[in-house]
Amino acid sequence: MYSESGKYLVEVCFSPLSWPLYDREDAVVVVTDIFRASTAMVAAFHNGVKSIIPVSEISESEEYKRKGYIVAGERDGKKLDCADFGNSPFNFLEPNLKGQTICMNTTNGTQALKAVAHGNNEVVIGAFINISAVARYVMAQKKPVVIFCAGWKNRFSMEDTLFAGALVEKLLAEGRGEYFTNCDPAIASADLWLLAKGNPMEYIEKAAHRHRLRRMGLDDIIEFSLTEDFTSVVPVLRGTKLVDATLEGIAG
Repeated sequence: MYSESGKYLVEVCFSPLSWPLYDREDAVVVVTDIFRASTAMVAAFHNGVKSIIPVSEISESEEYKRKGYIVAGERDGKKLDCADFGNSPFNFLEPNLKGQTICMNTTNGTQALKAVAHGNNEVVIGAFINISAVARYVMAQKKPVVIFCAGWKNRFSMEDTLFAGALVEKLLAEGRGEYFTNCDPAIASADLWLLAKGNPMEYIEKAAHRHRLRRMGLDDIIEFSLTEDFTSVVPVLRGTKLVDATLEGIAG
């Protein structure tokens, strides 16, 4: 898999603490937080949500609530006092959210989004439930790629890394030789995915966050979050809001 031949480098950042080492000004940055923020965001756009405003401070969520916005948010899996609901993907599939703008604040995912939102980066939300659509969109951009794992409180995350490996595999296999990697985290994540891909539900039993969610009674989303290609929506950051790139007519 290691290669120095190709047009566009694919890298994986395992943790927000490592982001300064990967930070670029003109790349496609795929932010992923599989359990649960990125899966919830993708589910929301599949459900017809108009836009999502990601914020990182609880005070921002409170301000949007005062302005009359629907607010989704959690810290450590617990719903924020000011929020209408937390960040379960199933919350975002409610029919009454269609056409709405939602303010969203999470422990890891929205924090990662704030870190990458600058320069000419094309910021994309990736999850297993939209992985093929994300791969097509990324390849259409013709730029270097950084897959940014939101992790858990700046720590390595098994589920985010499995997604990163699956996306690395797709880009290298389907990118017509334009994509390459000499990045150890990218190679390691692809190797990890190779071990897990036959039965992700079984493999994820090794993951700390899977058991954390079980203890909190929030693990009903595990199977859905590991389901590939539930939807073809591609959330992208436009200014301060996430929107669905497929509605711009530019996603594959």
